[in-house]
Amino acid sequence: MHGVSSSREATLLRRVPTGQAWCDNAGRALPAAQLRILDRAGRELPAGEIGLIYARNDAYPDFTYAHNDAARRAIDRDGLCTLGDMGYLDREGYLYVCDRDSDMVISGGVNIYPAEIEAALVTMPGVADCAVFGIPDAEFGEALAAAVQPQPGARLDAAAVQAWLRDRIAGYKVPRVGCFMDALPREDSGKIFKRQLKQPYWEGSGRRI
Repeated sequence: MHGVSSSREATLLRRVPTGQAWCDNAGRALPAAQLRILDRAGRELPAGEIGLIYARNDAYPDFTYAHNDAARRAIDRDGLCTLGDMGYLDREGYLYVCDRDSDMVISGGVNIYPAEIEAALVTMPGVADCAVFGIPDAEFGEALAAAVQPQPGARLDAAAVQAWLRDRIAGYKVPRVGCFMDALPREDSGKIFKRQLKQPYWEGSGRRI
């Protein structure tokens, strides 16, 4: 299921028919919902192309941000809203969520979605949790770094992590830099605090995170 605050639930994944590999998507748009994938210029993208997910559920009233009309306008396109999720629709109208726009890494002109790398890395024996993010790189603009929280008693190193990933994802998506932490920093919501992980790498770079 996928939704944004203005649209509540916008898609729903029903029971997957036997033999159909649809379990990795967020479902189709509900009857009362509108769902589009747009580029940064607001143009609708064809099936299979990744862009910002915009949605609205007409069964729910509109909303606003208290004392911040500019923020509300910034996420609106023709009455549909986004909270910064990136994804695409397949030819049958099923929605696939790739990552957060703010987490996307652009390295050498290529868009890389850390969620794909994290999904592969967290399956490695001995890995309790992980975060992948972009750091400054003089040649490619950004490079990939990984912060790994090992399971208690596990012994991991950067070479082993990279070897695990090379067997599962494209080589250019394997992080060049890695660190290991007893516990990853988290926000009050429990989500990994990626900004805190990025900050030491970006300080003094002359660029914003």
